[in-house]
Amino acid sequence: MNKSILLILVSAITALSVGIFAQYAIKNPEVKSDTSALPAIVLPDLQGKQRNISEWQGKVIIVNFWATWCPPCLREIPEFITLQQELGDKGLQFIGIAIEDLSPVAEYAKTMHINYPILIGDENGIALSVALGNIINAVPFSVVIDQQGHIIHRHPGEFSRQQILDIVKPLLKTGNPS
Repeated sequence: MNKSILLILVSAITALSVGIFAQYAIKNPEVKSDTSALPAIVLPDLQGKQRNISEWQGKVIIVNFWATWCPPCLREIPEFITLQQELGDKGLQFIGIAIEDLSPVAEYAKTMHINYPILIGDENGIALSVALGNIINAVPFSVVIDQQGHIIHRHPGEFSRQQILDIVKPLLKTGNPS
């Protein structure tokens, strides 16, 4: 398939996803949930090493499903980097799950100096996000997991600093910035 057709196909899928998400987000800007147990998640990192999300149990975890071709995803990543730096020692851990191939993800992560684990989900990442509550099957999509491994919040769309802090501050060790 030549690059022009692929670009058109990716653009069309992105536009459709954004349209569906926008329609959903207007009606439901956030999706909160009852707590539910997090399923086992084992995916390769940027170096190809299999990583199990249980490695970070005991922390407040934000799992973010994203892609390099997703503008809202790319807008929220710099804030995730900042929050990881500010709150990592207080028990917050971001984990990115990219829903595409390794090459563009590795290049982007290197360029942006992402300071949290990035796992490669490919099509498995899409299925996993749906299993975790991504009812509109769009990115970005994030879940917040408490220290006991329970999903306490699901968030379709961009996740702002203030939205994150409102959810995680009560769960973190003292001395959180606002």
